[in-house]
Amino acid sequence: MKRLILTILTSAVMFITADAQSNLKKVYDESKDPMTQIDEALVQAGKEGKFVICQVGGNWCRWCLMFADFISKDSEITELIDKNFEYIHVNYNPRERNDEAKMKKAEAMLERLGNPGRFGFPVFVVLDAKGKVLHIQDSSFLEEGNGYNKAKVMRFFSNWTPEAVNK
Repeated sequence: MKRLILTILTSAVMFITADAQSNLKKVYDESKDPMTQIDEALVQAGKEGKFVICQVGGNWCRWCLMFADFISKDSEITELIDKNFEYIHVNYNPRERNDEAKMKKAEAMLERLGNPGRFGFPVFVVLDAKGKVLHIQDSSFLEEGNGYNKAKVMRFFSNWTPEAVNK
């Protein structure tokens, strides 16, 4: 009987988690080549005097999708981002270990970004317009409870604007 109850509870938690994730917009384009995506963002950032922020993660990552949802619903955060950054969602899928070619590309992308995966996902990499890694932000420091803290998120973005860095 205990085993049956445990199985039912586990199934319910998995269903609720899957349902919560399915309600979030998928923001990672898995068909894009991440290196090309980064290069294109760098070109655009150079033209506009901005930096690039790579939100590395994937549609498999509930916290990644929650962050994208969180910032899209706050006009103050989106204004700060739009003014200062080319913001891209760089897809990384650790489950593609069976495909050697995809894993080599993913490893090269992570190496280019300073190996940010050591912090978990999502992870944010701030690049200057030439592609130099300026900062890697562990997203756990932006969290609060079961979500994100606006003041912490605003502080992160504000501290890494071109104006703040180039003072």
